[in-house]
Amino acid sequence: MSTKNISSVRYVLFATCVTAIGGFLFGYDTAVINGANSYLKAHMHLNPTQEGLAAASALLGCIPGAMFAGFLSDRFGRKKMLFFCAILFAVSGFLSAIPNTFNQFLAARIISGLGIGASSMICPVYIAEIAPEKWRGRLGTLFQLGIVTGIFITLFINSVIQGMGDTAWNTAVGWRWMLGMEVVPAIVFIALLFTVPESPRWLAQKGREKEALDIMTRVDGPEHAASEMAAIRDSASHEEGRFSELFTGIYFRPLLLAMLLAMFQQFCGINAIIYYSTKIFETAGGSTNAAFTSSVWVGFTSLVFTFVAIAFVDRAGRRPLLLIGTAVQAVALGLVGWMFHTQQNGIALLACVILFIAAFGMSMGPLTWLILSEIFPNKVRGRAMSVATFVMWSSNYIVTQTFPMMNDNPAIGPANTFWIYAAVSLLSFVFVLGWIPETKGRTLEEIEKLWQKA
Repeated sequence: MSTKNISSVRYVLFATCVTAIGGFLFGYDTAVINGANSYLKAHMHLNPTQEGLAAASALLGCIPGAMFAGFLSDRFGRKKMLFFCAILFAVSGFLSAIPNTFNQFLAARIISGLGIGASSMICPVYIAEIAPEKWRGRLGTLFQLGIVTGIFITLFINSVIQGMGDTAWNTAVGWRWMLGMEVVPAIVFIALLFTVPESPRWLAQKGREKEALDIMTRVDGPEHAASEMAAIRDSASHEEGRFSELFTGIYFRPLLLAMLLAMFQQFCGINAIIYYSTKIFETAGGSTNAAFTSSVWVGFTSLVFTFVAIAFVDRAGRRPLLLIGTAVQAVALGLVGWMFHTQQNGIALLACVILFIAAFGMSMGPLTWLILSEIFPNKVRGRAMSVATFVMWSSNYIVTQTFPMMNDNPAIGPANTFWIYAAVSLLSFVFVLGWIPETKGRTLEEIEKLWQKA
């Protein structure tokens, strides 16, 4: 590899890794409440309804955060909105550590949710718009790697803080440190964002072609930059897309596929396991300590198998990984349901859950974010991504709220709950097989032309 190519790789990889810190903060914020919640409950004397609201409050911010981020990023730019998300994370971390009342805590968590929702839309789009097509798959999956790394590391941060004092100290102070530590990566994110460029495709869309061309040249050389700029000119005008356009013409089909893919990613029950893994293993008869250890294995598996996606997404392609992953998900969840039906627990149940997490980690987890960031035309990408992530977070909220009701309902129970999730994974396989196009090796403008031919 020439010195020029090495420089280009470093430039794009650095910008992508900085952006993936948004995913890390997303993961940190998602997981930290699980360690802090029991101490928060004791400190503020929360009833069960308030305890549930404390855990789900960030989701109430995620939905509007995702919905409005697209319009704002189309108007003001991806980089400015990433700054805004980083500031939201920092403010939320600080405010979450100092509340005197439950309502103050909820307000702080909703601010965090706004950051999560917005970053979940902007980060994948920014990465897709700056990465060359030959690297876009691997670089795009770094956002999911940031999420699962944030979740995994948070388990250890919570454990270290918990070990700094006894139960009384954790009830009074420890949970504040758990939540407040988010300020550190948020400040790092803010500082590093000063060093990354704006999205070249957003600049070109705004008529700032010289700036866009300079960035594209640094990304993959002058020949690549010239061909990309010609393709951008050919595919889109400099007019900003309108929200109403998403539901007409060539824009509606990719939007519909994106919304369905987002729903399938959530309705397979992934966040029922991420949020309630300890409860699941306790329901199966395990002790609290064993259940927590099993939850750590869930987080570790998710992290490891994201690397499988990174390794193969630009070699095998998106569709093969999705088809393998959704098929294995269906089998694994079916087996989890059978374990509950036959009242089995221990290593057998953990193995089946781990199999599901591994399949999700190499397929629907990272590749949903990647495909959503790829399939929309330049003109409406921000707004369309907002709609897709709005659907995703709404689906997440539905799963989070319905799992305890389904799991604890004698008429449904855990076995039927996981069989329902298995059926969703089977439908996901059929959906990918019949509807999702292969985007490996294609520029964003070439993908856009797929919808014009359809």
